[in-house]
Amino acid sequence: MLDHIAIQVNDVAASAAFYDVVLAPLGGERKKQYGENISFGVTGHPLWLVPASDPSPARELHIAFAAPDRAAVDAFYAAALTAGAEVLHAPRLWPQYHESYYGAFVRDPDGHNVEAVCHRP
Repeated sequence: MLDHIAIQVNDVAASAAFYDVVLAPLGGERKKQYGENISFGVTGHPLWLVPASDPSPARELHIAFAAPDRAAVDAFYAAALTAGAEVLHAPRLWPQYHESYYGAFVRDPDGHNVEAVCHRP
């Protein structure tokens, strides 16, 4: 249903460096730069980082990235730790969502809740 989403960030370069690291284990990479805006994706441009237009604190956004398997979730988590992310939840099963839901949650440089999730057993 979604074609793309843009999130406002305080420092596009710092956020792009973070997403370079954490999306690589999921097959994601920088796709395009348009002015100050930078896109990421596996194909297309589904995630855009754009400069914040207001210096006031933004509301937390939750973004979940699909992982092909549990090893990719673990690699996302390790990459996030390397990038200095705050840990919200280490990789584990979340049976309250469904029996095969395996996810890890971290905060990006702007405080957004970023997740990698695998739905496969």
